[in-house]
Amino acid sequence: MPALKIIWWTAVFVIFWAMIGYPISLVILNKMFRKENKKDYTYEPTVTIMVAAHNEEKVIREKLQNLLDTDYPDDKLEFLIASDFSTDKTDEIAEEFIASHPNRNIRIHKSVNHYGKTNAQNETQELCRTEILVMTDANAMFEPNAVKELVAAFAEPSIAYVAGQLRYVNTEGNKTADSEGFYWKLDLMCRNIESKFQCITAGNGAIYAVRNKDYEKINPIDCHDSKFPVIYALRKKRAVYNQDAVAYEKAGEVDEDEYKRKVRMNRIILRFIMPDVRILNVFAYRWFSYFYFGHRTCRYLLWLMHFLALAVNILLAISGGSFWKFTLGLQILFYLAAYIGWITKSGNRLVKIMSYYCMTVIAQWKGVVNVVSGKAKPVWEKAESTR
Repeated sequence: MPALKIIWWTAVFVIFWAMIGYPISLVILNKMFRKENKKDYTYEPTVTIMVAAHNEEKVIREKLQNLLDTDYPDDKLEFLIASDFSTDKTDEIAEEFIASHPNRNIRIHKSVNHYGKTNAQNETQELCRTEILVMTDANAMFEPNAVKELVAAFAEPSIAYVAGQLRYVNTEGNKTADSEGFYWKLDLMCRNIESKFQCITAGNGAIYAVRNKDYEKINPIDCHDSKFPVIYALRKKRAVYNQDAVAYEKAGEVDEDEYKRKVRMNRIILRFIMPDVRILNVFAYRWFSYFYFGHRTCRYLLWLMHFLALAVNILLAISGGSFWKFTLGLQILFYLAAYIGWITKSGNRLVKIMSYYCMTVIAQWKGVVNVVSGKAKPVWEKAESTR
């Protein structure tokens, strides 16, 4: 029984630390040692904006027009469209747009195979000759000053990667989008503080930039969001977050779309619980070791920890003890409330968050199953409700 109790308390701690303890620790850290990242608005290197697209005929024209409105010197700015084997009118619309804007430097690269976003980016990056490479998705719209903000954040030579802020535009009045928005704001708060102290643990695919010389081709099954910050941290370089570089995107408006998106994100879940053993060396990587354990390792273990917390609690409750019966009852009530909220589409804020949280844990389980069964792929179906 002592062993079971240790397992249960460990599982509960990991769950608590991932969702509550770690964010609180960052808030305390931020209040104790206030820091800010520098920006240099006089720094104006040459910039390429790369748009990753696969069958984006609904939004590609709007996206390209949005980028032409970027507040950055035209003679230092070029555009690359990384078309991942698009089979709709994406390429046709893009080529028409290019032809109608002969005074702007816009090119398109068409991947001859559908190997996913990362592969298309790897191929297209070979065409980039500028100092800074900004990358974005076709359905993410930039603020006019977004590129200036991204570039200004490369104030120090040690900074290799800058992630901007993605804002969801449809969280009002939509249960799924609102719940995603809640978790996303919590995540951005953590990134903002991590960035001030040393290095973020992940970015986002909607808006980010790298020094072109620091770009590294990665396996198509991986994504820059999770891979690049780790790569740079282990090289003693910095990946930072600039909340003033803003892009807008729709969150998934139906549970099915958001679930599919979560499953896709978890295609790398097992490897990124601890992607490199060197991260454990807190003497070498300092705050990043702490940040990664709290923000990534604990979160990527939620699927296992929730299973252990419930399964072990059942065994302990059977063996007797009012405490274990009470904790089992709490878990059952939590899952029951989340399930009822899911099937009834409850409008109660707390129930919505509980339902959404359980959905993310189930999506982790699906991701694990896909990895173990060999079904994890670098390609996916986009969520139509985000277009």
